[in-house]
Amino acid sequence: MASFIGKRLLQLVPTLWIIITVSFFVMRLAPGSPFNSERAIPPEVRAEFESQYGLNLPLHQQYVRYLAHLCQGDFGLSTKYPQRSVNEIISIGFPVTLAVATVALLWALMVGITAGIVGAIRQNTVWDYAAMAAAMVGISIPTFVLGPLLVLVFSLTLLILPSGGWGQIKHLALPGITMGTVYAAYIARLTRGGMLEVVRADFIRTARAKGLSELIIVWRHMLKGGLLPVVTYLGPAITHMLVGSVVVEKIFNVPGIGPYFVDAAVNRDYSLVMGIVVLESVFLLLLNTGVDLAYGWLDPRVRYE
Repeated sequence: MASFIGKRLLQLVPTLWIIITVSFFVMRLAPGSPFNSERAIPPEVRAEFESQYGLNLPLHQQYVRYLAHLCQGDFGLSTKYPQRSVNEIISIGFPVTLAVATVALLWALMVGITAGIVGAIRQNTVWDYAAMAAAMVGISIPTFVLGPLLVLVFSLTLLILPSGGWGQIKHLALPGITMGTVYAAYIARLTRGGMLEVVRADFIRTARAKGLSELIIVWRHMLKGGLLPVVTYLGPAITHMLVGSVVVEKIFNVPGIGPYFVDAAVNRDYSLVMGIVVLESVFLLLLNTGVDLAYGWLDPRVRYE
C-alpha cells in the first residue's frame, strides 16, 4: 500500500507540470493583455506595469520565472487587484468555497445514496419511480433557477433561512443545498445502478437465507459493491463543486473564490487564473488518488502492488 501511494504521488508531479505548462501558454498566446482597457494607458506606464509583472520578458523566460516562483509556493501578484497577492486572495476566498462545497457534498451523499438504495431494493415500484423521477428533476433544474426558488420558499415565505450573506452556519444551508442537489441526482442514479448489480448476487441470497435483516444486508454487504460507481464519480464531482461554484456564490452573495476566478479570466489576470487552476488541479489529482485507494476498501478483489 505504501509503495502504491508513493508511486501515485510521484506520478502526480509530471501530470501537474503538463497542466501548468499547457495552461500557461494557452493564456499567454490568447489575444489580449492584462492592461487592455477602454481607457488608453500611456506607453511609459504600460511599460512599467509589464516590467513589474515580467510581461516584457520573452515568453520562455516568463515561463521559467513562473515555475521558479511556483516551486517556492509563490503564485505571484494579481493584475486585477494590484495591492494583493494571489496567495492572499486564495487564502481568503478558497476556505469559503470549500465550506459551501463540503455542505453540498454532504447533502448530495445523504440524499443521493438514500434515494438510490430505495430505488434499488424497491425496484419497479412506486418508491423506485418516485426516487428516479426526483433525480431527473434534480438533474434538469439548473442552479440559477433552483437557487432563487429556494430563496423564495425558505427566505421570503417561510422566513427560516437567510437569502444570502456570510458569517454564520445558517448561511451555508441554501448555497449548499442549491449546489448539492444536482450532484445528489447523479449519485442517486449511480447508486441505484450499482446496487442493482449486487442485489441479486449469490452472497446476497446467502445472507437472506441466513436470516439477516434487510438493513444489515444493505449496510454490510450491498453498499460496498453498490457504491463503486459513486466513488468513481466523486473525484471529479468534488473538484467541479469547487470550480463550478460561481453561479451559487453570485446568487447568495458568498465571498468565495468563484467570482475572483471569473473576474480574473475576463481581465486576463494571468497570475490569479493560474493560481486557481493549479489549486484545483492539485485537488483533482489527489481526489482521484483517493478514489483509487477507496476501491481497495470497497472491493476486496482490488490489490495494490
